[in-house]
Formats: sequence, structure tokens, C-alpha cells
Amino acid sequence: MNERFTDAPSGPSSDEVPDSPLNSPLNSAPAGGTSAPPASSPSPVPSGHSTRRHTALPKARTLIEALPWLTRHNGKTVVIKFGGNAMVDEELKAAFAQDVVFLRQAGLRPVVVHGGGPQISAQLARLGLESEFTAGLRVTTPETMDVVRMVLAGQVQRELVNLLNRHGPLAVGMTGEDAHIMAATKRYAQVDGETVDIGRVGEIDSIETGAVRALLDDGRIPVISSIARSADPYEDTGVYNVNADTAAAALAAALGAETLMVLTDVEGLYADWPDSDEVVSELTAAELETLLPELASGMVPKMEGCLHAVRNGVRTARVLDGRVPHSILLEIFTDEGIGTMVVPDKREGEPTP
Repeated sequence: MNERFTDAPSGPSSDEVPDSPLNSPLNSAPAGGTSAPPASSPSPVPSGHSTRRHTALPKARTLIEALPWLTRHNGKTVVIKFGGNAMVDEELKAAFAQDVVFLRQAGLRPVVVHGGGPQISAQLARLGLESEFTAGLRVTTPETMDVVRMVLAGQVQRELVNLLNRHGPLAVGMTGEDAHIMAATKRYAQVDGETVDIGRVGEIDSIETGAVRALLDDGRIPVISSIARSADPYEDTGVYNVNADTAAAALAAALGAETLMVLTDVEGLYADWPDSDEVVSELTAAELETLLPELASGMVPKMEGCLHAVRNGVRTARVLDGRVPHSILLEIFTDEGIGTMVVPDKREGEPTP
């Protein structure tokens, strides 16, 4: 496993080079790329040249080592579903924002989709409203829907946009309602074979990418809350609470993204949980489809989203441990990665993504 990126400690001595996203070693090059030069001792200095030690040289080496990945991903769209513990831990939130801005400055086109389950539940409790779940889905009454909109667009999104914009005027907050980005139809839960009404919960019906593409073309980072307008033309004011994993996957497919990245609170997809904690590093869409009925309920929407993405034009879909600082950089700019990657079913003669 490759070395993790960590925040640089304050006040390093003159002969220490702290770990950071710009100076942690990247140990391998992507398939088909040129291997990075080893960080060996400097070559002898020719006569007449300065022998003064340059303590920043490891930073230059790391940048050169990252070149194959920068070349591979330049100009590519990456959709990132922000969720899990990374949403509530201050250090992880800051690290996430740094990662996303780094992607943008490195020539990628990141799009962030987020939910906000813990924050919604906390606000409902403050207002004396009950948080009720059926078949793993939040029962969303009209009153609850008002809270969902307020929390996602007015709290979670604003905080994330502000974190990103500490690094420049880059992030623009939107909801799926805006510019008709997401349209949804009513979703029902299935309990013991019976259909149950769970209120204003929707499933994605269509995606309109025009506004998102315009922001990307302008160098911005779209940050989108998982709220969708009603796809019913006769329901002018209808909005739906949509699962953020599902929304991110649908948007990634509609944008033709290079990859979908889903942050969660586990290391990845476990091969035989709970009997084993071995993480599956890579599997095909067909292999994932076989495993879906056996997965824990919390992983199902994430893995269903990954399956939908790779079967609809997205090159790879990845589930990452959002508890690891800078997990996005570790996944994109190293060869091994740190989570589970889902790839399309291989056709004969095709290279592995």
C-alpha cells in the first residue's frame, strides 16, 4: 500500500521535508505510463557547481513522479459523492476541499454531489420532528422536505462551498432543482412484499447537464445538493429528496465522466464480511451484480450507483474510505489505490481501464 498524504506539520526544521500532497512519495506509475525515477541520493555535483543542499528537492521529485497520472487525467471529468464521516469531521472536510481544488488546479474537472443525512436528522431533532426510516429510506413528509432543502442547500452546501473557495473563487453551489439538473419520480419502499408510501422520496428520471457543463467549461467546481424537481409536468412545485449515491451515479453517466468516486466510512467492498475484512480491490460490473444481493443495506445504493455508472459510459467507479485524509489524491495519483474499483465488463481484446 502506498504512503498516505498527510497535512504538513508547522515549523519544520531546515533538514526536514514534511509530508504533504505535494511531497509524499508516489510509488508506482499507471499502466502504460513511464515509471517515476527513484528518489535516490543526488548525483555528484560537477566541478564548479554549487554544492549547497536544496531541501525542497523532494518536492520536485514528487511532482515529476505524479506526471504520468497528471497526463492521464488531464481534462477528464470526475464526479465525487461527498458523504460519510468526512462530512462531520473538521479535519477531513478541510482535506477533502484541498483534494478537490488540487484536482481542478491539476487540470481535471471535478463535480461534487452531496447529501447530508446526519445534519438533516440533527435539525429535525432540534425542531421536534421525528426521523423515521423505512427499508433504509427516510420517510419524507412535506415538513421534513422543507428541512431537507434548508439543511442541504443552506447549511451543508454553503459550508462546503466556503471551504473550497478558501483556495480561490472556484466553487458554485446548486441543487438538482436548479436549471432542471435533476428530475425525479416518486419512489416507494418495499416492505415484506408490500408497497409503502414514504412521502417526498424520489428516484432519478432524467439529468440535464447544460448548466453543469457550462460551469466546468468556465473553470468552476459545481457543488450539487441531491434534491430533484418533479418529472411530472403537472406538479409545478414538487421536489424530491433523492439518495446522493444514486444522484451522483446518474450525473456521472450523463456527463460521460472518467470516474465516479464515492466516499464512505468503510475501506471498500469486503470480500466476505463479516467473516473476513479483506477488501476487494477491483471487480467487473458482472461480478458486482452477482454480489449485490449479499451486501449490507448501507452499501447497496453505493454499489448500485457504481454499477449504473460503469454500465452507462463511466470508465471506472470507486468506493473510497473517506476517513483517510486525502483519500481522493491517493486513489487518483497512485497506481494501487486505496478502495474498491468497479470496471466495465471486458470485451475480448480490450485493455483494462
